[in-house]
Amino acid sequence: MPETSIFSTSFASDLDESARVQNEIVAELEQRGVSMGDLADLHLALEEGLANAVKHGNKLDSTKQVHVECELSEAGFFSIVIKDEGDGFDPNDVPDCTLPENLDKPSGRGLMLMRAFMDDIRYNDIGNQLKITKTCTFE
Repeated sequence: MPETSIFSTSFASDLDESARVQNEIVAELEQRGVSMGDLADLHLALEEGLANAVKHGNKLDSTKQVHVECELSEAGFFSIVIKDEGDGFDPNDVPDCTLPENLDKPSGRGLMLMRAFMDDIRYNDIGNQLKITKTCTFE
């Protein structure tokens, strides 16, 4: 089944705007019948991905935008692309937050959670665009 675009927007780098967009996407997925378990996983991944773009990518610079594209196929394949206007980063440089020496450090948890709850997460070469995918079930 081809994907169907369900959401496309850009917003200024602001955490309140990030939360609004996240809630709109989750509401759309809920309306389309995505299961509650998958909705919880997607909600968490959206929160982390969008907040990371605002805080780390665009460094809370309200003159910079975050761009979001979501697709959901009738077969349940969900993808979201989140792109910020920052300089990017190398996700391999993020310390493993589960190692004893990093347990008290605040960084890396969002990335670890997205990897745990999504089927796949990938960054572009410069690290300012994230693509998250998950095959969802419907209720």
